Amino acid sequence: MGITDMKIITGKALSRRTVLRGFGAALALPFLDSMVPAFGLRAHQAAKPIHRFQTVYVPNGMAMPYWTPTGEGREFELSTILEPLAPFRDQMLAFSGIRANWVTAHAGASGSFLTGATRGGRNEVEILADISMDQLLARELGGETQLASLELAMDPPANAGSCTANLSCVYTHTISWRSPTQALPMEYNPRVVFERLFGDTGSTERGAREARLREQSSILDKVSEKLGDLRRQIGPEDRRIIEEYAEAVRDVERRIERAEEQIDVELPVLEQPQGAPPVFEDHLELMFDLQLLAFRTDLTRVITFMMGKEQSARPYPQIGVPEAHHPLSHHNNQPELVEKMSRINRYHIELFSDYLEKLRATPDGDGNLLDHMTILYGGGISNSTRHSGVNLPVIVMGGGAGRLRGGQHLTYSDRPSMANLLVTLMDKFDVPVEKIGGSTGALPIDALSGL
Repeated sequence: MGITDMKIITGKALSRRTVLRGFGAALALPFLDSMVPAFGLRAHQAAKPIHRFQTVYVPNGMAMPYWTPTGEGREFELSTILEPLAPFRDQMLAFSGIRANWVTAHAGASGSFLTGATRGGRNEVEILADISMDQLLARELGGETQLASLELAMDPPANAGSCTANLSCVYTHTISWRSPTQALPMEYNPRVVFERLFGDTGSTERGAREARLREQSSILDKVSEKLGDLRRQIGPEDRRIIEEYAEAVRDVERRIERAEEQIDVELPVLEQPQGAPPVFEDHLELMFDLQLLAFRTDLTRVITFMMGKEQSARPYPQIGVPEAHHPLSHHNNQPELVEKMSRINRYHIELFSDYLEKLRATPDGDGNLLDHMTILYGGGISNSTRHSGVNLPVIVMGGGAGRLRGGQHLTYSDRPSMANLLVTLMDKFDVPVEKIGGSTGALPIDALSGL
């Protein structure tokens, strides 16, 4: 008799945090019917969905004429940049009129995005901001998961030296702060992220990586016997979910291994350690897929991700923009340069949209992952020519586990601060706070008066 059949008789179920272990590897399981008790208020239909938070940060400002939607409330039209998000319109909150709390060139843009800090350090060795919203959530939600939070990026870290306005490079390379003086480094190597999620399979030092490639031993191989036992004990629908999930894990492993097989190839981007594909799109998809796996298995409920660091000079010749991103962002409002900038901004949204589709296609309880997520997407600068912190390009995506009213463009004439939005989002997680950084209160986002 299988676990699914057993729970019908006994009311017992698999633990929501079941982990299969073997030889130092660990495989957390996605949500299964077999994890739902048969009786009582915690039956499947009555189970409270898990609410997850994610930030996706984009650097160097925005081509604002191509970003801002037209119309207000529910009667709005998506802009050129936001158009790829049309399939998710009903789970979108677009904002106009929100201001940054602190903009000192690019340092303040990323430094205050999740902290609401009103000022930072005064030189390259003074590190100062405030506790970021993701870390406030991690303190409360982290007790339920293996990892309190994940901090990820597409660029290698730089935790020393001056990068902008004679301020520390820390400000441009992270958006996550554990305390006012402790910035958290962002991990950009997919191999390191994979091993944090699925087990410590050894050092990421070059020799250890080469040995691992020779062994050709995967996480799934190491737990295959226990995985086989589980398949025999659960129902057909759960077996299907397990098979799909196992293949997703194996696919991510294969892609990381392909990147590491370039270990003997002379690559143009020599500073990248093994595990980070040299092609931007390959790297980004891998990082998004790792985040999806982390949410799917409830290994964490809080992720911050920088699609690019402030002052990123990455070119985008694949979309007809060979110019470096940061210099292009200082376009002096020249129409042809602003239009080129908009292509980068739209391309980021297109790639983000692909990730949203994967979230929506992933079942989670009585809905899907996107239904049960709050995703804050945007940047800490609007018009980068002036390093402007006025009218920040910010949207919130997802169903918020039933706590968000999407399908709206909310405009504010009183220029509320970004920190006020952070306070409101904390409340949506039932983790109320009086203040974040320089906040002056909560921001109304369910509906504006008169709409």
